[in-house]
Amino acid sequence: MVRIRLKRTGQRNRPFYRIVVTEQSRARDGKYIEALGHYNPRDKKLVVDLERAKHWLAKGAQPSDTAGALLRRYAKLTTPAATEPAQTAPVLPEAAAEGAVSEGGSNEATG
Repeated sequence: MVRIRLKRTGQRNRPFYRIVVTEQSRARDGKYIEALGHYNPRDKKLVVDLERAKHWLAKGAQPSDTAGALLRRYAKLTTPAATEPAQTAPVLPEAAAEGAVSEGGSNEATG
């Protein structure tokens, strides 16, 4: 089975991970099919090729728990909806706030 998981690189006590596609039976730091990106946990820096990740997921690759969480986080960070404010603001909280004032002891709003 093909997996998307982390391959540890870097020096001792300074971890750095590559996000790779590999056969499940391979060693953690062994040969891999394709590198999809990298993750530095010290800086929380994450770079992923989402197009290739989606390609491998469509082919049936199973992400490990950690790799799946990182892919979801990166997808949230790079979507246009996450970087721009929401186009439609909820109206309910404003209407509820106005209604609470007019229902109170003050009738200035109703005239």
